Amino acid sequence: MIGSRVDHVGMVVDSLETARPLFEALSGTTASDIVEIPEMGLRLSFVGGFELMQPTDAESLVGQFLERHGPSAHHVAFRVPDLPEALDRLKQADVALFDEVPRMGAQGHRIAFLHPRSTAGTLIEVVERSDD
Repeated sequence: MIGSRVDHVGMVVDSLETARPLFEALSGTTASDIVEIPEMGLRLSFVGGFELMQPTDAESLVGQFLERHGPSAHHVAFRVPDLPEALDRLKQADVALFDEVPRMGAQGHRIAFLHPRSTAGTLIEVVERSDD
């Protein structure tokens, strides 16, 4: 087994200022501070089990996603204790990887993305986290 626990669901939104209160009310939790990631052309905030992503650049990957699909679910993230091992096992199972090598995610955890062509059309993020 690679990972069996959902870490979060990524949602693309038009506005964090509009989406955060809704997701706070739905989850009963307080949203994290807004993080600006200029190199990715987005702003994001975590609330409950959701990563809310607002593009700041229409040409960014998230901006293009918003243009094509509108505000909607973007990805599902699964938690694993050892990301390099998980990526090796996925690669051995012929799963196409966007990220062959882990990279740092917005919350300071190592992450990697799997290509939707290998995951029934769903973008999947794998997050290295052992905390609960």
